[in-house]
Amino acid sequence: MSRLTIRLHPDDEVVVARVEMLPGTPAADEGVTAQDRIPAGHKLAVRQLQRGQPVHKFGQVIGVAAEDIAPGAHVHVHNLEMGDSGQRHAAGSNPAPVEPLPVAERATFEGFVRANGRVGTRNYIGILTSVNCSATVAKGIAQTLNRDGIPGHPNVDGVVALVHAGGCGMADSGDGYENLQRTLWGFTRHPNFAGVLMVGLGCEVNQIDFLLDAYGIQRGPAFRTMTIQGEGGTRRTVQRGVDIIREMLPDADQARRTTVDASHLTLALQCGGSDAYSGVSANPALGVAADLLVRQGGTAVLSETPEIYGAEHLLTDRAVSETVAGKLRARIAWWEDYVARNHGHMNNNPSPGNKAGGLTTILEKSLGAVAKGGTTPLVDVYRYAEPIRERGLVFMDSPGFDPCSVTGQAASGANVVCFTTGRGSVFGCKPVPSVKLASNSPMYRRMDDDMDINCGAVVDGDASVAEMGRQIFETVLEVASGTRTRSEVHGLGDNEYIPWQVGAVM
Repeated sequence: MSRLTIRLHPDDEVVVARVEMLPGTPAADEGVTAQDRIPAGHKLAVRQLQRGQPVHKFGQVIGVAAEDIAPGAHVHVHNLEMGDSGQRHAAGSNPAPVEPLPVAERATFEGFVRANGRVGTRNYIGILTSVNCSATVAKGIAQTLNRDGIPGHPNVDGVVALVHAGGCGMADSGDGYENLQRTLWGFTRHPNFAGVLMVGLGCEVNQIDFLLDAYGIQRGPAFRTMTIQGEGGTRRTVQRGVDIIREMLPDADQARRTTVDASHLTLALQCGGSDAYSGVSANPALGVAADLLVRQGGTAVLSETPEIYGAEHLLTDRAVSETVAGKLRARIAWWEDYVARNHGHMNNNPSPGNKAGGLTTILEKSLGAVAKGGTTPLVDVYRYAEPIRERGLVFMDSPGFDPCSVTGQAASGANVVCFTTGRGSVFGCKPVPSVKLASNSPMYRRMDDDMDINCGAVVDGDASVAEMGRQIFETVLEVASGTRTRSEVHGLGDNEYIPWQVGAVM
């Protein structure tokens, strides 16, 4: 803590305040004195900036000066605005994917090996809905079982009802319908579920049989379906659902954890409630953990397309082929068109909390967010909730809205989530455990009952990014083996299931 500021790149015109700096406070290492109050995590100009001049952080453009800015001034929304990042999309050198470690040398965890060879980190029974009209019934089934308890089944983590707001009043084709169907299919086959009951109303657009036909899903002891209209109403459907799940419980309880290698982990990389420290500590440390997992033969899933905007060149430069780079560029172009059609702009993304934490533009936020992806090659790009088939670092298209993004990552196959936060998030994600990573120590101390790891040690100078990344990786292995996260201890995760709705509501 001898240094009051953090310099992220030799060419940057701004540095980050480690602690609040009052006017007159010298930043001796930079040779400037604070002219304004600089809140912790915010930017301090260390060079004269002319109006219209690009401003760099992380060695990348984060915006342009909206007015002349003197050395020592606070740089934020009042004098920094969105501008052309100056970066151009490229396919880079097309690096070869990382060669994973031999199986005998890989880290291991204790997971549930399913009949299809996929590995779960939890052992839930899930209740899914085809339409919002069956949400209350699904919740009623789960509430009845959880109220009465499931004694005699110690290896079952619980029964969870995951409901959503769509399924009818929508077109039976197009992005919105396909998103919902892929999400339902992904959760139906998720390895963290030992059994699934899907409940519909009966007359909705999103018919259960359509889903089964489209994806080749077969009904059986571990996958059952029913409709409220077919069962004769609410009360009868709840009772029938309770009976069905009680029939599933003995088989689900037979599951046992066995030792498997880390290649069976698919890690969702997520951030929410970010601050300026996120791109300094928690995100790059998570990037180190992602690199370690990829070298074990595992998969890391980066998402939130609006939150890589302006930094996507750092990913296309690492794409293993022009085809993969082109997929990412196509998703960026889709988002630019989507936002324009809805009379918005990409710089809408930084939230009031992000800005209070020191982030000014989407370019700055994205440069910090993309650090979660580490340094390994980008091996593929997927649509929302599309099943992931490649191992290594991949990208899944999604909104920046955290619950919606993680819902897609879980549907794509993620069996652990790492969630970085600077302002403080309490996110949970049943049936997938969510490890919460704090970017700064004050927030960690204030919300220690919700945080799993304090990456603020990097900002404090008590740990390196590499050391923190190793700690995250080891924690992921422990959580995958059954150690409960703070969000699981609090029972969070029933209400964060949000498939991405796109298209007209009719």
